[in-house]
Amino acid sequence: MKPTPLSLAAVAAVLVTFVRAIFFTPLEATQGPAQKILYVHAPAAWVAFMAFGLVGLTSVLYLWLKEDRLDRVAESSAEVGVVFTTVVLITGPLWGKPIWGAYWTWDARLTLTLFLWFVYVAYIVLRGAIDDRAMRARYSAVLGILGSLLIPFIHLSVYLFRTLHPQPILMKPSAPSLPGEMLATLLLAFASFTLLYVALLRARYRYAVERDDAHPAEAYDA
Repeated sequence: MKPTPLSLAAVAAVLVTFVRAIFFTPLEATQGPAQKILYVHAPAAWVAFMAFGLVGLTSVLYLWLKEDRLDRVAESSAEVGVVFTTVVLITGPLWGKPIWGAYWTWDARLTLTLFLWFVYVAYIVLRGAIDDRAMRARYSAVLGILGSLLIPFIHLSVYLFRTLHPQPILMKPSAPSLPGEMLATLLLAFASFTLLYVALLRARYRYAVERDDAHPAEAYDA
């Protein structure tokens, strides 16, 4: 597929975010350069949760309306969400090693995030294992809904359990706890990663439409 204005804008926004984070955002006093992984890790987690939340929403609507476009959106968002969750699971240990002294601990949030990744990898595998479109869409919708129910537990895990993972910086009851320059960079990262998600979702959805048009099969509502 040819690059679209949206995809080019998304890539440019992410590059601007990286340049600002690396060269123009001050170091955190105690964590040093390792803290700058925040500007990838946190927005990637936000996008992953948003992507899987959309899977859950469109899956509920699909079971109600039996509209094939909703199934395609869920499928596309799940795949993009797995990509961003993979980024989360890579950057987290890279940040944790210099701060915690270990790449991985079986911390509640880390473990639940890994489980979420496995659920949606299973979602993708399930879609590839069922040929009948209607059955594939129904089974996938159920799994997509169940997986999305993990998201609030992952967010609240730092409050519900004893955990090494720091509490949220932005999505917390009190005000954000970052100095102004760092907060501006983090907000830019959230915006640019969200734009990238939208661009990837649209591209993946277009692929799904072209694939289904090229290989027509049984109707979804068969």
